[in-house]
Amino acid sequence: MSFERADIYSTSVLPGEAASEDQFSEVIKAFKRFILEFRVDNQFIYRDQLRENILVKQYQLTVHNEHLISYNDELNKKLMDDPSEMVPLFERAITEIARRIIFISHEETPTSFPTCQLILLSNDNKLSIRNLDSEHISKIVKISGIVISASTLHSKATDVTLMCRSCRHTMKMKVGSSFGAIQTPKSCQSAQQPNGEKNQCPPDPYIIVHDKSVFIDQQVLKLQETTDMVPIGEMPRHILLSVDRNLCNRVIPGTRCDVVGIYSIYQAKVRNGPSSNNVAIRNPYMNVLGIQTDRDAQTGGLSSVFSEEEEEEFLSLARSENLYERFSNSIAPSIYGNADIKKAIVCLLMGGSKKILPDGMRLRGDINVLLLGDPGTAKSQLLKFVEKVSPISLYTSGKGSSAAGLTASVQRDPTTRDFYLEGGAMVLADGGVVCIDEFDKMRDEDRVAIHEAMEQQTISIAKAGITTVLNSRTSVLAAANPIFGRYDDMKSPGENIDFQTTILSRFDMIFIVKDEHNQQRDEAIAHHVMNIHTNGGSAETQVEGEIPLDKMKRYIQYCKVKCAPRLSYEASEMLSSHFVGIRKEVKNKESHSTERSSIPITIRQLEAIIRITEALAKLELAPVATERHVEEAIRLFNASTMDAVHEGNSDNAQITSEIHKIESEIKRRLPLGWSTSYATLRRQFVEKGSYSLAALEKALNILERKETIQLRHQRSNVFRCGV
Repeated sequence: MSFERADIYSTSVLPGEAASEDQFSEVIKAFKRFILEFRVDNQFIYRDQLRENILVKQYQLTVHNEHLISYNDELNKKLMDDPSEMVPLFERAITEIARRIIFISHEETPTSFPTCQLILLSNDNKLSIRNLDSEHISKIVKISGIVISASTLHSKATDVTLMCRSCRHTMKMKVGSSFGAIQTPKSCQSAQQPNGEKNQCPPDPYIIVHDKSVFIDQQVLKLQETTDMVPIGEMPRHILLSVDRNLCNRVIPGTRCDVVGIYSIYQAKVRNGPSSNNVAIRNPYMNVLGIQTDRDAQTGGLSSVFSEEEEEEFLSLARSENLYERFSNSIAPSIYGNADIKKAIVCLLMGGSKKILPDGMRLRGDINVLLLGDPGTAKSQLLKFVEKVSPISLYTSGKGSSAAGLTASVQRDPTTRDFYLEGGAMVLADGGVVCIDEFDKMRDEDRVAIHEAMEQQTISIAKAGITTVLNSRTSVLAAANPIFGRYDDMKSPGENIDFQTTILSRFDMIFIVKDEHNQQRDEAIAHHVMNIHTNGGSAETQVEGEIPLDKMKRYIQYCKVKCAPRLSYEASEMLSSHFVGIRKEVKNKESHSTERSSIPITIRQLEAIIRITEALAKLELAPVATERHVEEAIRLFNASTMDAVHEGNSDNAQITSEIHKIESEIKRRLPLGWSTSYATLRRQFVEKGSYSLAALEKALNILERKETIQLRHQRSNVFRCGV
C-alpha cells in the first residue's frame, strides 16, 4: 500500500537522500512510461482507463500483472520483491499522470489533488491460506477463499500532525502499518533554543491534531478457506484483510473471491501488558491491492465466464435425448435405486426462476427437499454428493448446528470493541445449496431460525444495536429420521414426523424413504453393493451415458446463468386446475378422517409445482415450460409430498381394525408358554379367515415388539407366546 512506510518528516536534509530520490525518480519514470505507452491491439488501455476514471472522479487505476511482465519484466520483479517501497512509487506515477490530465482540461492546476490508488490484479497461481509462512512476508501473494465477516468503515490516519502538549512543537508523521496503534515519539523532537537549552518536556509529550491530519476509509475483512480446500479432519484457516479507499464495500459476507495483496504482520495489543514471551510475536494480515470476485448480482453468485467450446458442448447436451434420465442417473451413481429422489435433486440443483413483482415482492426460485425415512437408505450419501456437485454448497449436521451458526452471529472486534456480523451457513451458501443432515436432531428454536431463510430468503438481524437484513438465496436439502427411528406403518404421518406444519409447508417435496423387505430388490441392492466393493467403482462399472461430475457442475452453472423459463398459457391452466383438484381431494379425505394431515397442501405447494416445472425446462435450456414439463412436475410432486399425505390415510383404518382383531385372537389361542408354526397361523387367519396377509405380518411385528411373542428361525417355524 502507499501508506506502509513509517517516515518522520523534518526540515533537515539527511545524507544520501538526494541519491535515493534520484533512484526513486527513475522508477517513477519507468512506471509512467508503462502507463502511457503500453497498448493492446493499438489501444493505450491504461492511459484511456485513467482518463475515464478521472472524468467520473474515481481516482484509481486497475493494472493486470501480466501486462507489466510483458512490458518490463525487471520492473515487475522489483514490484513483487519490494511492494511496500514500489507500490507508493507506482501510485505517485499514476497521480502525476492524472494531474497532467486534469491540468490539460483545466486552465490551472488544482491545489489539492487526491492520491490515485493502484488496484493490482493477477493471474498467478493461488496460494492456500494454510501455506502462507514467513517466507511470504512483505511479498505480493494471491489467495482465494470466502468472506465470512466485514467490518464497518472506519477512518485510518495516513499523515498525522503531532503537537507537543508542553512546548507546542508540531511535526508531521506518516503512519505505517494498517493495524496496531500509532507509535508516537517518546520524547519531544523540538530544536534547541537560541541560548542552547532544550525544552524540559515530559515523556510521551505528543498529542494528535486531528483537524490537520489526513485520513482514508478502511475496512477489515475476514477471509476463510472454502470447504474444498480444507483437508479432512482439519479446521478451516482464516486471515484478516485490510482494504482501503476504493476497495472498501466491494464484497459482503458469503462472497467467494481471489485476493491479491501484501502479506504483512502487525503487533497486536497485549491486554495484560507486554510479556517477554510475546514481544517478538507478530500476527499476520494481508494488505489488499486487488479483489477479483466471481459474484454477479444477476446470477446469484455464479461465474458467468464460459468458453465458446463449453457453450457448444452444453447446447448439444441440452438438445440430446433422454437428458433428464441421464442427468438423474448421474446423481450418486453408486447408490442403487431412489430414481424419483434423484430426479428431485436434479430439480433442486437447477432451481426455478426468481421473480420480482411490480409491487417489489420477491418470489423465490430455489427448491427445498426433505428426505424422511429409515436409517440405512443412503440419505446422507445423497447429501454428500449434492455438496460435491453443486457449484456453491455447504454441508452441516443438525446436532452440530445452532441458530447463529445457520443464520448469522454478532461478534465483537477485539481492537475497536465494535460489534459486527459474521455470516452463518445460510449466508455463506448464498446462491447455492445447504445440506442439513440429521434435521430432526436440531433443537426447535434452532429450526425456527431458518423459517424466514427458507421462504423469504433473507435473514433479519436485530442484535447489539445492529439491525440489518442478509441475503440467503439458498436451496435446502434436509435429511431426517422418523420420531421412532424407523417409520411405523401403523401410525399416521403426523405421529411419525416430529416437525411442525410451519416447517413442512416450506419444503417443495417431502420423500418418505422406507426400508421395505423385498427379496428381488434386496438381491439387486446386494449385487450392486458387492460390485462397488470388489471393483472399487472403476471405469468398467460406470453406467453408460453417465455425465462426469465436473461437467455436471459447469452445466448447472450455465443453466442458472443463461436460462430463466416462464410458464406457457396452457401449462399454467393445467397447473391451476390440478391444484384445485388436489385441494378438493385432501379436503374430502380430512372430512372422512378423524385427524388432519400434518403435511399441509397450501398455496405454497402450487408454487412448488411451478418451480419444479421451471427447473425441468431449465435443464433443457428451454425458455418456455410446456405441458410436458408440467406433467412430470405433477408426477414428481405426487410421488413425494402427496404420497406422504396419503401415507396411512387410505386403507389405514381397515388394516388397523384387522390387526387389533388378529392380536386379540393370537393372545386368546396361544396360552403362556405354548408355541405354534407360522404356516398354521397363516392357514387359520389368511386362508380360512378373511384377514389379509399384510395385516397378519404387521400384527406379528407389533406383538414381537411388545415382547408378547418371540420369533424363531426367521419366522419359518415357531412363534412362542409369553416371553
